[in-house]
Amino acid sequence: MEKEKHLFEELCAKGKAYRKKRMAAGEKSSAYLSGRAVKVCKGQIKGEGIDEEDMSINEVLALEIDENITEAKFKGKTVKLNKPMRGDSKKFKVYVANGKNKDGSIKVKKVNFGHGGTSAKKRGEKTLKIRKSNPKARAAFRARHKCDNPGPKTMARYWSCKKW
Repeated sequence: MEKEKHLFEELCAKGKAYRKKRMAAGEKSSAYLSGRAVKVCKGQIKGEGIDEEDMSINEVLALEIDENITEAKFKGKTVKLNKPMRGDSKKFKVYVANGKNKDGSIKVKKVNFGHGGTSAKKRGEKTLKIRKSNPKARAAFRARHKCDNPGPKTMARYWSCKKW
């Protein structure tokens, strides 16, 4: 706690303002937040603008994204948007639009969701079965994941709830 207090005192004015803004947006105090505040001081990231990894849920919901777009570029390859498929690091993955870049192109985010998938199998872990047809299991899953209000499409919870 003392070390964190010491770090906060050493931040520049922009770094302090950035940290205060992120805390007001609901982000908890953490080493990651402090690290980003230091990067703001060094000029490595912008403090005023919104970085995609720093967006709060309310900021993501406020984005205006055209829902009619079905394909976009992600790391040089064309991908289908909003279509869940078998994943690589998790059981499922889906590509979603996450705003627009400065040049006007669509910003795409890959959302991984589900339990383990092939990565869990490789580690020798059990992969969970989807007991969708069991009404009690389905109700428990939907209650546990708060599927009444799943949040934006850029979060795994949205897609997990949609599958159920």
